[in-house]
Amino acid sequence: MSYLQSKVQSFNANLGTVAGKISNKRTVGPSAKPAASPTPSVASDSSKNDLKRKRADLPHVPFSQPADTGVGQHIMTQVTYAIEHMKKRDDPQTFAAILEYLSLQTREESYKRALEKILIRHDKVNYEPKREGSPAVFSFRPMHNIRSAASLLRYLQSQHTAQGLSVKELRDGWPDAEDTISKLEAEGKLLVTRNKKDNHARMVWPNDPSLNFELDDEFKAIWHKVKLPEPGALADELEKEGLTPANKHRLIKKPVKAQEKPKRKARAGGKTTNVHMAGVLRDYSHLKK
Repeated sequence: MSYLQSKVQSFNANLGTVAGKISNKRTVGPSAKPAASPTPSVASDSSKNDLKRKRADLPHVPFSQPADTGVGQHIMTQVTYAIEHMKKRDDPQTFAAILEYLSLQTREESYKRALEKILIRHDKVNYEPKREGSPAVFSFRPMHNIRSAASLLRYLQSQHTAQGLSVKELRDGWPDAEDTISKLEAEGKLLVTRNKKDNHARMVWPNDPSLNFELDDEFKAIWHKVKLPEPGALADELEKEGLTPANKHRLIKKPVKAQEKPKRKARAGGKTTNVHMAGVLRDYSHLKK
C-alpha cells in the first residue's frame, strides 16, 4: 500500500503542476497580443492626422507662377520702369533723378553702377555724357524722333519714296500723335488711311498742294456727257468687226467625278460556285422551307 500511495501522491503533484502551466498560458497569451497591436495603430493615425494638418495649413500657391515679391527687385525690372518714366517725360533725366523715381537712393553702389551701365548701353535710351556745367543725362529714344506737327511734315517731305509712315511707330515717341494727324488731315496737309473697325489712323503721307489742279466747269460738263457703253454692247461691237471677245470662249472645267467602287453581287439562291468540287459537295437547296 505504501508503494501505491507514493505513486498516487506523485501523480497528483504532477497533475497540479501541469494544470498551473496551462492556466498561465491562457492568461498571459491573450494579454500580450492586445498590448502590442494598439500602439502602432494609434501612432500611424496620429502621424496621418499631423500630415493632414500640415498640408491644410500650407497656402495654395500655383507652381506655374513666380512668387509675388510686391516690388520689382530684379535689376532689369528697374530698367523697364526707368525707360517707361523717361518715355513719359519730354525733358532729359539725370541718373540721380532716375534713382529718386525708382526709390533706389539707399541701394549699394555696385547695384547703382550696374544699373547705370545698362541704361547707357540700352537701345531705347539716349545718353549724353557729362559736359562742363551740365551733368550726364538720359532720355527715351523712340523709333522716330517726331513730337510735333512741324517735325512730322518735315520728316515726310524729306522722304525720297512714297512709302508713308506708320502711325503705330509714330506713337512710340509721341503718344498724342493722332489728334495732330486729324488736324493736319482736315487742313489738307496729310493723306491718311484709317482702320475700318475703329477709324484710327493707320498710315500717313504728305499731301503736296502743288499737285492739286482746278478744272474748268466746261471740261467737267464735257466729261460727264460721255456715256459708257452697256455691258453687252461692247461684245456685240467686237463681233460686228469680226473680233471675238476675250470672255466668250471660256474653258469650263468639268468637275471630276469620284470613281464608284463596283458593288459585289449577292449570291442568288445560295448556290455554290465551287465548280471544281462539283462531285464532292451536295445541293441541299430543295430542303429549304
